[in-house]
Amino acid sequence: MIPRIIKTGYNILDLIYFFTAGEDEVKCWTVRKDSKAPKAAGVIHSDFERGFICAEVMRYDDFIEHGSEANVKSEGKLRQCGKEYEV
Repeated sequence: MIPRIIKTGYNILDLIYFFTAGEDEVKCWTVRKDSKAPKAAGVIHSDFERGFICAEVMRYDDFIEHGSEANVKSEGKLRQCGKEYEV
């Protein structure tokens, strides 16, 4: 029941979430639907929004299939997306 309430709340408020991952942690961040990459970067830290150049993006399914960021990259499935990328 809780997941349904959360999904409904996100929908009503026009929110989405995205993940960042490092070697020792994964974090989930919330932004408005149709946010551009610099705005999403600003949720993490305001300096990231001001100095945004590009985001490295991969699909979750690709990460699970290939097991690591390096493997996703070697398969050519890691994309670099600029300021107009919608999260």
